[in-house]
Amino acid sequence: MGYCKFPPVERANPEGLLASGGDLSIDCLRTAYEQGIFPWYDVPGPILWWAPDPRMVLFPDEVKVSKSMRLLMRKNKYTVTENTAFDRVIRQCARVPRSDQDGTWIHGEMIEAYENLHREGYAFSVEVWNERKELVGGLYGVQVHPLVLSGESMFHLESNTSKIAFIHLANRAKESGVKVIDCQLYTAHLESLGARLIPREVFMSYLGD
Repeated sequence: MGYCKFPPVERANPEGLLASGGDLSIDCLRTAYEQGIFPWYDVPGPILWWAPDPRMVLFPDEVKVSKSMRLLMRKNKYTVTENTAFDRVIRQCARVPRSDQDGTWIHGEMIEAYENLHREGYAFSVEVWNERKELVGGLYGVQVHPLVLSGESMFHLESNTSKIAFIHLANRAKESGVKVIDCQLYTAHLESLGARLIPREVFMSYLGD
């Protein structure tokens, strides 16, 4: 248990797979994220570590907020908080079905590992609450570098609430000096919010600052 040593990200295969094995200890996860690497795997099976090229990212000042989203947010129908319900957020992310996935990669081992990261101050959550004070949207992620946030997963139980959480994250990232939000892999949903693919070497340059 503990520190993991990873090969250079340039050794990843064309799909982005870099290494297998190791563990999900706090030290190992911190080391991975500091080097632009993240875990993504199914159970049972070895832990798989990824460093894809190109990399899906959002530059905070490029977040797209549609006219309808601006109108919704101005109505103050929802309240947004940070780090008040991390455990509930990550479990909702694991529970909500996705049309393009069979099951979930956020299994028990991952939940425990990221809850440990959260308790140490390296993982965060954004929560969206409706007028009945019900948790209806949110996201969680990791930050081990002052210039880079890693978004892991988001969910919504009411329309547009994951978008509200993501827009909130982008605005807070901009305020705090974060240069890039790592979205890891391409999805059309992320692209619609302003995220785009960049070369891995460009992404890695932010981690080197």
